[in-house]
Amino acid sequence: MKQLTIRRVSPELDKALVAESRLRGESVNQTVLDLLKQALGLHREGVDNGLGKFAGTWTEEEFFEFEKETAFFETIDPELWKQ
Repeated sequence: MKQLTIRRVSPELDKALVAESRLRGESVNQTVLDLLKQALGLHREGVDNGLGKFAGTWTEEEFFEFEKETAFFETIDPELWKQ
């Protein structure tokens, strides 16, 4: 991995970076790396499971139809839980 030296860091920026790193519970170096990635659009939270394209695609009518058709699965049969 490459190393980068940043010069002429103002006291105000230094103080803000130190405070942010303390809030995050990580080193100033890691905080700076995370902030740079985020600012450049390189920071992704978690792993993409590929299902995002399906989120929010149902109409309200489709949602209620799905809820109606799957309501049966919410029913608990007491006989199944007897010992």
